[in-house]
Amino acid sequence: MHVLNQYAALPYVLTPDGVLVCLITSRETRRWVIPKGWPKSKLTPYELAELEAREEAGLIGTISRESIGTYTYRKRLHMFAHVTCRITVFPLLVDSNRLKWPEKKERKLAWVAPRKAAKRVAEEELSELILALPRWLEGGARSLTGAA
Repeated sequence: MHVLNQYAALPYVLTPDGVLVCLITSRETRRWVIPKGWPKSKLTPYELAELEAREEAGLIGTISRESIGTYTYRKRLHMFAHVTCRITVFPLLVDSNRLKWPEKKERKLAWVAPRKAAKRVAEEELSELILALPRWLEGGARSLTGAA
């Protein structure tokens, strides 16, 4: 089985009540997902994840250079073809949300608590990563871009 790699951002904010994560809808199936995309030769995996969050959700922030983990899913290419993708996920501490971004009219955004977000996504491994985010943050997410 051939597996293709993608990179994703797990956008979050810290509030007095705890962590909130941002989910977006996929363009075609309208499922709840996180921003992700295919590798680009001039970008590191975490830079690509940061770019996808900006393009797909208008989110600006500080991306971790350290992945929180990976998940797999079957991407539908067309009616009769699927491919298995392994997505490496990088937490993104969101500072701001643009008013306009390339895919704004194609997607919905939702800021929700990790438990609620984990129930909305279809992929069990992604659900587990979302639930692990607060513990990962408490463990001292050391490798944020801009932090040495």
